[in-house]
Amino acid sequence: MRTSAFAKINLGLHVLRKRKDGFHDLETVFLRIGWADQLAFSTGKGLSMTCSNPDLRVDGSNLCVQATSAAFEVLERMGHTPEGVAIHLDKHLPFGAGLGGGSSDAAATLRAVNDLFKAPLTEEQLHNLAADLGSDVPFFLDEAGVALGTGRGEILHSIPFPKALRSTWLLVVVPPVHISTAEAFSGIRPEDADRADLLALMSEGSLSDWQELLVNDFERHLFELHPSVAALKEEMQAMGASYTAMSGSGSSVFGIFKDEATATATRAALAVDVRSWLGPSDAALSRS
Repeated sequence: MRTSAFAKINLGLHVLRKRKDGFHDLETVFLRIGWADQLAFSTGKGLSMTCSNPDLRVDGSNLCVQATSAAFEVLERMGHTPEGVAIHLDKHLPFGAGLGGGSSDAAATLRAVNDLFKAPLTEEQLHNLAADLGSDVPFFLDEAGVALGTGRGEILHSIPFPKALRSTWLLVVVPPVHISTAEAFSGIRPEDADRADLLALMSEGSLSDWQELLVNDFERHLFELHPSVAALKEEMQAMGASYTAMSGSGSSVFGIFKDEATATATRAALAVDVRSWLGPSDAALSRS
């Protein structure tokens, strides 16, 4: 069995308040994009995983392994005796870039394991497993390609494809900068007052409205620590992007372009030490 695990970007990200459990309440809009990992699954003895990228660990710290183990535990409690699973991950997505690659791989694994064993897990069970694995995993489990995320990001409300993104091109750029989650949250200042209405901006706002009103709350702190990431955003703006932002907690930066030619020229002009993906903004929505 083979499947694709698509990345995401965040269209605005508000950190609203610190919670008693140590997490933060967030508000963001997720957009699934066309950049993807490829995974292959087969039944076998035990649980094993291989990866095309030797830098990615494939032990118990890997979310695909954790997802399989968690699914097996639930299946066994239900009286099933699942065979083992062999997983191979063909890794195309950068990790630690704010694109949700690990979370997407985990969600794809939950779906695949369930399908391999004749889908005994309900949607509720799958979503509970996804939420336990990570805040972004539930978004990738769903078929919706655009969703408002609240809570830790795991409470999702599917929304229509934004009007401003119709017939646009998306360029995602990942500079050689690693930003840990701890670093991202260390300088965050939660604020739940006077925030832009994300749903209104998605349904009626233009790209110029987005550039003026949409914010990623991680940018202010992280741009001070990593000026090269801030410079990348400014460079994409100067070269014709109508809306630019950092995705998640970084370090990836994306730009929305009104035509393919400008997006292609921008990609060609960027530094050679960055990884990038370019495609239509709705490239991954055919699954919706």
